[in-house]
Amino acid sequence: MRLRARKLWIAVPLVLLAAAVLFAVLFHYNAVRVLKAIAEANMRSITTVAVNDAIYYTLSDGIRYEELVTVERGEGGEIEAITSNSLQINRIARDTAYMSQQNLQTMSEPGVDVPLGAFFGIEALAGFGPKIRMKIIPISNVACRFVSSFESAGINQTKHSIYLEIVADISIIMPSGTSNFASLTEVLICESVLVGKVPDAYLQSEIFGEGYSLAPPR
Repeated sequence: MRLRARKLWIAVPLVLLAAAVLFAVLFHYNAVRVLKAIAEANMRSITTVAVNDAIYYTLSDGIRYEELVTVERGEGGEIEAITSNSLQINRIARDTAYMSQQNLQTMSEPGVDVPLGAFFGIEALAGFGPKIRMKIIPISNVACRFVSSFESAGINQTKHSIYLEIVADISIIMPSGTSNFASLTEVLICESVLVGKVPDAYLQSEIFGEGYSLAPPR
């Protein structure tokens, strides 16, 4: 009986210790998961505003189709070539990428407000309690490129639409861990209806090249 009682006295604390460790691990895992989700949702909202503000600032004066694309025609008026203004395109892409990244840094500097309930790791409580400011370190890589599409607009007419595509790859470094996501924004810049047959070489290819990427500052 004494041996059995001694084993019981040893086993009970070990079981309680194992249960406590398991509970702590699960609690930490759930809390980190909820905190990451809240921080990512906040950063997605910040990224959308930052990119849209950058686009508005860069294109505030408006862009005409002729500023980005030159359509060369033959003596009979047929379309022979469609070329892009690489200098203007690179300027817009560079400025948009730079402004987007600057906006991201400025807008995320104060951190994000996290309800106290989120630290318990229970999603049902994530929106309750006083707000606690949590500092985050965003690392962003913004890539901008122009893309275009051709669409039939009637007999012997083709609508050429030009879009600016901004991809922001965001890494969020927080006390609770790191989260990564990508945000895509596509904006119609300008369009024009081309009269005449567009050569197949342009219908099936991208005339604007690879685009512009801005790496995070070091």
